[in-house]
Amino acid sequence: MVFTEAKRYYVERRVVERMVATGSASFAGYFAWLRTDVQHEIELFINAFTVNETYFYREDHQLKCLTTDLLAECVRAKKKDGRIRIWCAPCSTGEEPYSVAIWLLEKWPLVDQYEIEILGSDIDTAALQACEQGIFGKRALMRLSADVIDRYFEPVDDEHWKILDELRQSVQFSRVNIVEPAETRPHGQFDVIFCRNVLIYFDDASRRVAAENLFENLLPGGFICLGHTESMSRISPLFDVRRFADAIVYQRPGKESV
Repeated sequence: MVFTEAKRYYVERRVVERMVATGSASFAGYFAWLRTDVQHEIELFINAFTVNETYFYREDHQLKCLTTDLLAECVRAKKKDGRIRIWCAPCSTGEEPYSVAIWLLEKWPLVDQYEIEILGSDIDTAALQACEQGIFGKRALMRLSADVIDRYFEPVDDEHWKILDELRQSVQFSRVNIVEPAETRPHGQFDVIFCRNVLIYFDDASRRVAAENLFENLLPGGFICLGHTESMSRISPLFDVRRFADAIVYQRPGKESV
């Protein structure tokens, strides 16, 4: 993640928050604390800088593309009861992978004919804990209909709802830094990867590294979806551009996944 001079206040505010939390009287003292990683401070420091802006059904035109076009290509060479793997990286507090799970149940007639694996990953361990809890406020649910909320959530109080345990258990979560191949490779290859609104925070070199890692994590013929302001064509030549009615996505060349 790269922060320009324009983000100085953002950076300083978060460093000060961690200094207060650790009881450090000076930055030099906090820096020493950070270098020795007392009480896993590096993890908490990273968590302080991540951006977790998200909600259910965000950029749902890509979800439409998923069930209208992408999965049709992915399953063409698969047997019934074959495996479909979808990765949301990053997943923030869980809205994105849970959105995929709900959308498939609601919109894809073949959902029961295949074994579907959904992985959500993030570098923010606090966000991953929120994923596991599966409790969401009104703002996160604002794009879901009342019927969908009733089917997949149970009320906690007047302001919060918890995703049903059966649905929560259908999504796996893991801490992954997408610029580290040692962290991406063990998760294997996927039919579809959602990597939305994270590469905008990287410099050019880190974007290329992340793109190469994600390329390796795609099955031949698999697809990657970026955020609406992002373009893989400006990052890496590895992918083919595919234009569908609902979205522009990027595909790993080669035979369709099996």
